[in-house]
Amino acid sequence: MSVRAVVAVWSLALLAAAGSVALILASERPWSASTIALEVLVGLAFVASGLVARVRRPENRTGLLMILVGLSWFSVALQASDASLPYTVGYAGGSLIAAILIHLVLAFPSGRLVRRGERRVAVSMYAVALVLQPVWMLFDDLHGLKCDGCPRNALLIEHVAPLAVGLGVVTLSVVLAILVAVLVILIRRWRAASPPARRVLAPVYLASGVTVGVVAIQTALDPFTKLGVGVFEWISVLALLTVPLAFLAGLLRIRLARSAVATLVVELGETAEPGGLREALARALGDPSLELAYWLRDDTFVDADGHAVSLPVEDSGRVATAVERSGHRVAALIHDESLSDQPELVAGVVAAAGLALENERLQAQLRARLEELRSSRARLVEASDAERRRLERNLHDGAQQRLVALSMTLGLAQRSFADDKAICELLEQMRSELLGALAELRELARGIHPAVLTERGLGPALDALAGRAHLPVDVGDLPGERLPAGVEAAAYYLVAEALANVAKYAQASAASVRVCVKDSHLLVEVADDGVGGADASRGSGIRGLADRVEALDGRLDVDSPPGAGTRVSAAIPL
Repeated sequence: MSVRAVVAVWSLALLAAAGSVALILASERPWSASTIALEVLVGLAFVASGLVARVRRPENRTGLLMILVGLSWFSVALQASDASLPYTVGYAGGSLIAAILIHLVLAFPSGRLVRRGERRVAVSMYAVALVLQPVWMLFDDLHGLKCDGCPRNALLIEHVAPLAVGLGVVTLSVVLAILVAVLVILIRRWRAASPPARRVLAPVYLASGVTVGVVAIQTALDPFTKLGVGVFEWISVLALLTVPLAFLAGLLRIRLARSAVATLVVELGETAEPGGLREALARALGDPSLELAYWLRDDTFVDADGHAVSLPVEDSGRVATAVERSGHRVAALIHDESLSDQPELVAGVVAAAGLALENERLQAQLRARLEELRSSRARLVEASDAERRRLERNLHDGAQQRLVALSMTLGLAQRSFADDKAICELLEQMRSELLGALAELRELARGIHPAVLTERGLGPALDALAGRAHLPVDVGDLPGERLPAGVEAAAYYLVAEALANVAKYAQASAASVRVCVKDSHLLVEVADDGVGGADASRGSGIRGLADRVEALDGRLDVDSPPGAGTRVSAAIPL
């Protein structure tokens, strides 16, 4: 809104206020000075608040509605006129002011009537002001409602008392129903609003709710009694005066939000612990549900731990505000939708936290890459185990079965040539070599991936492994339940490699294996009483096992002091 337009509207408001005062003072039915002052103050407060809102939020219709309320408010002074037409216009204008005011309250803070119920209530009040009340005024002289000394109703065709009373009751009932509907809508909005939205709505809803309630009581009592009418008029005008003041308080709150940004700058200099940045931004914005999403690449965002984050969709009550630094995308603040009405606050917070968000984005990017690396390692281990199982099945179902069949064929041939000693010896030698090859193939298949591990689980597989060891192995504390396949495979190969190293290098007389589940981890320990002095960094076997365990986010430790045996232990998350 241009400066010229602001000056023009404000000048028009001042002229309307001056005209209202002049009209009231010239009337034979003068008003009290306090009443005149309140009437003028309410109208100017609405216009002034509307102009401020229009300048600060030109895209928001709230300011325009407030200006319309303020300018139309001065038409109430026409009721002080001694002429018929101005008096009638002033009386009828009261309902139009109420319609615009209800429109304003229901449209706050966006300036638009979003829901169907809100639009129906607003349209109903406009229908009362522009249709129902003028029809009623065609048959009522208004003297019974206002005063016997008031000017004639300019719309009156003929005073028909029964029809006037009937139309009056219908009009009153509709207005009361509309006022009750407005209160219900405000209460429902308040209950559904988030904490940040309630801070924005509280001043205006409180002032509007009190005003609507007072007007509803006054409207209900007006046709039946004059008791307390003057008091209710005073209360309603005072309550109505709080509506633009409440809106100004909201604007002032936004201005004071700059102090929150200043406090944020101080907190950012002291914030070092994880999550401190999010908490500081949440306090500055007044939104405990605030989330931070750091830009990774393309349209991918991650949280502080490197996990993917989805931006909110439309009409979800949440919005994402982009954060850019030096023209490059850094992050997004996911916050309550009500903060969209405070762009200065959000922009100030974003500007103050830009560097801190950039630093945390780099950390989040690093964590995301580590998470990707961890996931890729886990997928490689899983693919390796799957390939091992496939090879073991192929050997078992293919080559081994064929060798067994060939061994049986050689046995039949040997019996067929029982009379020829030379052929029998040759066939026996071939059968012996075949059985040796079959044994080696079975051992190879067990080394690739033992079938018992897949079919029966870790406990039986370790028992079978200990039974084939070249030294006594004490196996204890084996889990009875099945564990994830990757965890079972990692534990099995850890024990197999450790026992193989004991047999080759440890010069030990015995070994022990302990496996148990504790605190959502599988704990594996293989110990021997050998010479010790093992160095994991010089052997590819232990290094490979460490890679397998670490790929599952586990930890492998080797404790091997010289002369005191070796202890290999691992903790693998379940």
